[in-house]
Amino acid sequence: MQRTGSLLLAPFALLLLALGAAAQDDAAFSALVREALDAPQRSEAERARDANRKPVETLAFFGIEPDMRVLELIPGGGWYTGILAPALREDGELLVWVGFQRYAERLAARPGLEGIRLVAEQAGIESTERRGIYTIEPFSLGVKQVDAALTFRNLHNLTPESRANLHRAVFEALKPGGVYGVVDHTRRHMQPDDPENRRRLDPVVAIEEIVAAGFRFDGWSDLHYRPDDELRYEVGRRSVAGNTDRFTLRFRKPD
Repeated sequence: MQRTGSLLLAPFALLLLALGAAAQDDAAFSALVREALDAPQRSEAERARDANRKPVETLAFFGIEPDMRVLELIPGGGWYTGILAPALREDGELLVWVGFQRYAERLAARPGLEGIRLVAEQAGIESTERRGIYTIEPFSLGVKQVDAALTFRNLHNLTPESRANLHRAVFEALKPGGVYGVVDHTRRHMQPDDPENRRRLDPVVAIEEIVAAGFRFDGWSDLHYRPDDELRYEVGRRSVAGNTDRFTLRFRKPD
């Protein structure tokens, strides 16, 4: 009987060991992120956004670990790139799809980004007649077996067809079980387009579109919930920029 009990406890013990190892990895990566936040090459303007963007908590929610291959999508000025690159340099890898050539030039001029790998350099984003809204034709990121893909405040700038093309490309790039992490500006549910909300995205629509690409919805966080954002105004307005309510969603590619 004692032997049977030991056999029954063995899987539980292995589960505890696995959970403990995962917690250690989470803590290790959070420490690397904090170290990156303290790097001397970061500008005062970048540091001023730290409290609002909560990178330690956000990357922990997405489950990023030190030895992962992480794909960052459309990095813009490279705020998150400057944190992810040093945090992943030792044991992992940061892949970046810039989308715009000018973003590649910005990243090349920044110190502290050694070791990042640009992917899908021939795939680009094109302007539409609507200011701030862009298109992406169907494309491949040209990489496979990526552990996680992250996009911060980008989907709202794309047409629905372009978002679908991006989601499909990410699905093909991720390994089974891989994470797709999304942060974006919130639009009121089912609110039709108007000049003020055109660069906001209904989180229900985002979930539907990403699930339609084959992903499984895996969780949400209120890290970037802002109750004082009325969800009425253009995200680029001076009184709104940096203070928008943002949804934070996690998806997985099925095993």
